[in-house]
Amino acid sequence: MSQRRTVTSLSQQPRARFAEELRALREANGDSLRQLGEKVGWDFSLFGKMENGHTLGSADVVRALDQYFGTGRFLVTLWELALGDKTEFKEQYREYMGLEAEALSLWHFGLSSIPGVLQTRGYATEVLAAGGIKGEELTRQVEARLNRGEMLAGEDAPRFRTILYESVLRLVLRDPEAWREQLEHLVGMSERPNVTVQVLPFSAGPFGLMNTDAMFLGLDDGRVVAYTENDLHGELIEGGGRIERLQAAYEAMRDLALSPAQARKFIGEMLEEARCDPST
Repeated sequence: MSQRRTVTSLSQQPRARFAEELRALREANGDSLRQLGEKVGWDFSLFGKMENGHTLGSADVVRALDQYFGTGRFLVTLWELALGDKTEFKEQYREYMGLEAEALSLWHFGLSSIPGVLQTRGYATEVLAAGGIKGEELTRQVEARLNRGEMLAGEDAPRFRTILYESVLRLVLRDPEAWREQLEHLVGMSERPNVTVQVLPFSAGPFGLMNTDAMFLGLDDGRVVAYTENDLHGELIEGGGRIERLQAAYEAMRDLALSPAQARKFIGEMLEEARCDPST
């Protein structure tokens, strides 16, 4: 039995409203979470997380739910409102951090900056300060970022791959010594058996993720989730066609990127230039 709904009022808490309406539609339709998962084609645990407000799901999932319930764009409209909520970025990032801690492998694409797990203190301080963070908050966030880097050490460290767009390495820091330390750290980390560093050169031409930094997490249950981010918005994507498209774009970029050995040489040459150039 489908449920026709219309948006009559907008909650002051878009995320809670979305979760509440999704649960109400499922219960009115007489479905358990498991039955809903079987009928719509996603793991039922995802819908449990959506109803509990732990995740918003992806656009593909929400469109499929609207189609299943016969609700037009009702859920999509609420999802878009929740996604635009100013608190959503931090909430989704906290959930992403929890998943990151459990991941067996991580694949990163850096369009704008070096990934946090590979940043040095000098680099993290300068890029965070450029974003307007200062004082005690800056100190706290730098320490948190450095602590994240420890996840790549130890016997149980996850496999980590990053593809850095060449512009990331061309945007040097104001502090020459901090920039040299960051380049040295990149070279050193690239020599670890669980860390792979590649560079996507300008000569590769247009590519699939031209406007997005992305991280893919391979989880121990076989799932892959993605977190995409820009200056204004972060989105956790779980399941569906968007994950497949993002993965295909990443694999295409990996084929265009310099090999790990070539990337190490590329960064090493930049390091030599930085050591010799008195202006940097």
